[in-house]
Amino acid sequence: MARVGSLGRLALGVLYPPACLHCGADVVQHGLLCAACFGRLRPVVVPFCKACAVPQVSSAMLGVTGLCPACERHHPQWGQARAAFVYESVARELILKLKYADQIDNAAFLAPQMVRIGQDVLVPNALVVPVPVHRWRLFRRRYNQAAVLAHGVAKLSGLPCQPDVLVRVRRTVPLASFSRQARWDEVAQAITLRPSRQGLVHGRDVVLVDDVLTTGATAAACTRVLLNAGARSVSLLVAGMVPARAESDLDRVD
Repeated sequence: MARVGSLGRLALGVLYPPACLHCGADVVQHGLLCAACFGRLRPVVVPFCKACAVPQVSSAMLGVTGLCPACERHHPQWGQARAAFVYESVARELILKLKYADQIDNAAFLAPQMVRIGQDVLVPNALVVPVPVHRWRLFRRRYNQAAVLAHGVAKLSGLPCQPDVLVRVRRTVPLASFSRQARWDEVAQAITLRPSRQGLVHGRDVVLVDDVLTTGATAAACTRVLLNAGARSVSLLVAGMVPARAESDLDRVD
């Protein structure tokens, strides 16, 4: 059987030669980037803020608790945030193609990078939960990209993933250009907890997974729901983060 499987993979490689996920250049195996595209990625590495995941030019920019000045003044709803890449160039295209162009294979590349940066929040017995999409958006796309990433992260980390803990009960519009108060108004009451899943959340560390951290409004709404359901902690893990924001704070509405 192993020989048959090897022959099958060989035949597949002949019919569909491995190609770079971004530019289509030849690579040694499926699911990789070529050297040129990989070199254009900007992985998030230390020093970065532990609360918003924004890279810093120097560790001197962070306080004693590892927070940037903005997060020291107003901590986000979640406890910690980790991001695999800065949302630009190749990383941006990989995430957009995963989200809108049915390129699910991109998740197999992104998930290990999320695990790399998120090892300290992927603690034993943590529950991995994706940010939900509204049912009509799910109907159009046929999948939730955050759930695809969450399953990959959970599998690599040996943790349970529960994709239906959170429910988006109201459709929302893109929030990046909204004011802080408008973002809050838009997502208020849009996210709820599935009642049958409260027992899974209560007393657990939860890792909330999404594709991109932009304004933080949706992640904050999800975090509030999880904490109200009794989660011990909520950490945010994303594939990409947008460092240049109109406001220095992340959806901090008192």
